[in-house]
Amino acid sequence: MIEDIKKTILPNGVRVVTEHVGYVQSVSVGIWVATGSRYEDDSHRGISHFLEHMLFKGTEKRPSAKQIADDMDAVGGYLNAFTDKEYTCYYARALSEHLPLAVDILTDMYAHSLFDPEETTRERKVVLEEIKRREDDPDDLVHDLFAETIFPDHPLGKSVIGLAEVVDGLTPEELRSYMSKYYGPGSVIVSVAGNMEHAQVVDLVSNALGDLKGGSPTPGDARPPVTAKRFEYARPTEQVNFCIGTKGYGQFDEDRYALALMDAILGGSMGSRLFQEIREKRGLAYSVGSYSATHREGGYFVAYGGTSPDTYEQCLELAQGEFDKVRRDGVTEAELNRAKNQFRGALIMAQESMSSRMNRIGKSEVYYDRVIPMSEVTALIDKVTLADVHRVAGSIFPENPAEYAIAAVGPFNGVTKPEGEEEGGE
Repeated sequence: MIEDIKKTILPNGVRVVTEHVGYVQSVSVGIWVATGSRYEDDSHRGISHFLEHMLFKGTEKRPSAKQIADDMDAVGGYLNAFTDKEYTCYYARALSEHLPLAVDILTDMYAHSLFDPEETTRERKVVLEEIKRREDDPDDLVHDLFAETIFPDHPLGKSVIGLAEVVDGLTPEELRSYMSKYYGPGSVIVSVAGNMEHAQVVDLVSNALGDLKGGSPTPGDARPPVTAKRFEYARPTEQVNFCIGTKGYGQFDEDRYALALMDAILGGSMGSRLFQEIREKRGLAYSVGSYSATHREGGYFVAYGGTSPDTYEQCLELAQGEFDKVRRDGVTEAELNRAKNQFRGALIMAQESMSSRMNRIGKSEVYYDRVIPMSEVTALIDKVTLADVHRVAGSIFPENPAEYAIAAVGPFNGVTKPEGEEEGGE
């Protein structure tokens, strides 16, 4: 597949990366900033996520959130954002003819937000409600709690949404100061995919962000230590939502590709081992699967599911049993080939979405300072062997069941929190 990807670095360090796709009539535009919750200290836990909200609340040019929304709605476009542990993205989708407006709205929000005190107070309530909602959604909460359990002493273990007591005290001055410290031009990547010309995007971004100033976070390089503990959080639910996992790989470990294929085999589809064993064969869960969390310095591999309290322990044992089978015996050639086809199919089909293309090139720039060609990715996937998967399984899956990290949310008798955490959760 031929990719028409171009990159320009502005004099102040802002990166502009585009992928021209001539057969569509739309564009997807993203402003990526290479900072997220993992760079926050305890006194700012949740500020990146709060900033994401506040950038939609008014600028000098568009004084209100309604004005921002109306300007995008008027051309049938879409505007949103998301915050992760190592990056934040503000993005828009629009017809190609409205590219200048999409870039103008996003860059205006990024560079000229007002942080009005009344809007800050109002949006703080919204974020606090979002934190409460997380507590009421065990299917979502358990994944945050698993990260806290396996990485208790590392920023990657902290949730993106933050702490209510911190968010409740954040002021407009703190928001401006934090943005000046971490959201400078060296952190910024503007990625665009769709029917547009690279030179036009560079001109638009240069005019809007060419004078942007500010600092950038220093990426970490210490692999987070993995902690094997069981963390059971009592909530009045009908099911137990659980995660069980172990160490994984970082963005710069080539073995992450073997792990990705093993993930597909174990829990990535309806034909996967965990789905077939726990749901289809035994009927113990509606939702069951696995995933690999891959960050800059390291990551983890986890299986998850939701089951009745009386079958919770059985599901943990079944998941461990599937891990043990791969550690002892590896996988079959048929399974590996199927996983490669799944990976390749998902990668190629995602190219049909301009948003997926924009996300891919933006995220690639965040981690690697370049866009990794799809041909390179598929070549690395194709070269993974049965021996590679077996070796990776032997490296990450422990023989002793007590060496797995486990987090669960359900109708337990009490609350067991990781060491150093207060009862009741974040």
